[in-house]
Amino acid sequence: MEINKKQWYFHLALVLTIVLMDLFADYVYGGSERFLSNFHLPLNFNRLIIYVATFTIYSLNFFVVCPFTLRKKHYLRFAVGIVLLVIVFGRIRYLFEEVILYHFTGKHNYFEESRAFFYYTFDNSYFAVKGILYSTLLYFFFEYATNQNRIHQLELDYNKAELTFLKSQLEPHFLFNTLNTFYTDLIDAQPKIAKDIHRLCDLLRYVTYEAGNDFMPLSKEIKFIEDYIYLHRKRFEDTLFLEYTVDGVVGEQSVPSLVFIHFVENIFKHGITNDKRNPAKINIRISEKEIIVETSNKISSSEKYTNNGIGKENLERRLSGIYKQDYVLCYNQSNAIFTTILKLPFKFKS
Repeated sequence: MEINKKQWYFHLALVLTIVLMDLFADYVYGGSERFLSNFHLPLNFNRLIIYVATFTIYSLNFFVVCPFTLRKKHYLRFAVGIVLLVIVFGRIRYLFEEVILYHFTGKHNYFEESRAFFYYTFDNSYFAVKGILYSTLLYFFFEYATNQNRIHQLELDYNKAELTFLKSQLEPHFLFNTLNTFYTDLIDAQPKIAKDIHRLCDLLRYVTYEAGNDFMPLSKEIKFIEDYIYLHRKRFEDTLFLEYTVDGVVGEQSVPSLVFIHFVENIFKHGITNDKRNPAKINIRISEKEIIVETSNKISSSEKYTNNGIGKENLERRLSGIYKQDYVLCYNQSNAIFTTILKLPFKFKS
């Protein structure tokens, strides 16, 4: 884990907190006399040795054990690492307290039987837990903060890349100016073609400039769908069999932008639209309270039409964010016919 200056401040603050908590505990249980004894000579070497052992395994856990186990989700290895850290804690304390300090003072802190490896290690596990617990919690905290920053940066990079891609692919001003030039050149000689170009301009302009808003008037969304269908009719001419109907008053009701086109586009992408006996159908019913969009189309036997997919997931996520549970979205496949139903209430008024 990469440690910056601010993170070192966290480590320092935690070390000071541990020390101050111990001093405070001395005051609570032994009064001012016990508290002040920590500052008299000779110093409490046993406590200092515990601090050395505690902050040693704190560092080992934070910088070695956690990054090589928890980051890779190797929880069994982490458990083994904890056991090893407890052993290391005991060996450090034993070295300083029962070997080095004994050499100068001639006194053992543990009686002979309790200095046996297993007993000594087990007894010290209580003191080792503090350093292991604090370092693990701080590791999780830093990992979470780092991941959040990484996610935020990825979102910024993605948005930047997406905008750059769109600009490089479309360059709207150039495209519209070119199409307008074609329209001007053809308006007198071939008015039908000029009209189609104008309709294409309207469709592209809506997607590029207007539909970036979260909500749009229903009248504009319906016009966008009709322009889209019109261009496909021109493309397929007599081989397109599509029944498109709108029942109700198309007004300025506010609806989520570019939601309905999801269903229309899927018909042309995945459906069979050249079967006269099984025409594709788009029916939009509008009442005072809601709008219902129903589609049906025949699909090829080789087409894997499922309820999964990024488009469907994104659509459901968006609708859930707007309407919570107050909407209906159904997909159904029966034999070779795929149907969809979308029902949205008019909650948002423009």
